Amino acid sequence: MIFLLIIIFIGIIFFEAPSLIKNKHWYELKVFSVFLFIAFVMSVLQVKDIPIPNPAKGMEYLVKDVLHLNYK
Repeated sequence: MIFLLIIIFIGIIFFEAPSLIKNKHWYELKVFSVFLFIAFVMSVLQVKDIPIPNPAKGMEYLVKDVLHLNYK
């Protein structure tokens, strides 16, 4: 299953990256690479049945405990 995942992500790279390189969109290529890497890591974790943390809980912690913004 991981092999299929790698093939899919390589396909995405071969489809998207050449136009970004050809048009010299270096910043967009960097952002694309970062998001693609994050998506790949999360996909591998999902395939391996490793629980992915809920981002809503992190945002709740940030808003309530760090910024002390309690809405009542």
